[in-house]
Amino acid sequence: MMQQFYPQVQHNYRFELNKDMHFSAAHFIPNENAGKCQVMHGHTYFINVTIGGNELDELGFLIDFKQLKDLIHKKYDHSVLNDHPEFQQLYPTTERLAEQIWTSIQSVLRTKDNRPDCLQVIVRETPTSYVVYRPRQEELA
Repeated sequence: MMQQFYPQVQHNYRFELNKDMHFSAAHFIPNENAGKCQVMHGHTYFINVTIGGNELDELGFLIDFKQLKDLIHKKYDHSVLNDHPEFQQLYPTTERLAEQIWTSIQSVLRTKDNRPDCLQVIVRETPTSYVVYRPRQEELA
């Protein structure tokens, strides 16, 4: 995988974790204004997640990298995004995918004793197009 450099999110945490991952998935936007995107098509999505925290868990992690990968990759890889419950009422755009990835990760982080926060999710849909999702301050733990 090509090394990527992403926009930095400003924070005051002692630790910052970044995890890159990718998965392949199909989607379509069932609206006539979506042009070619009305037809089912696929992407290899490249994801970058930024997590910050002041305290480490008993193993010395903010969160285990494998847990992050399992949370996202196992859920979305080789699937049709439109079939996921979180997209039943919403079109699975790259923006909404980034938001849903944040929601999934943050819900797990809230259960951890060391209380890290997911500060940023970047979803690259093509080599030239990506979305950055950053939660509002009140959405964090």
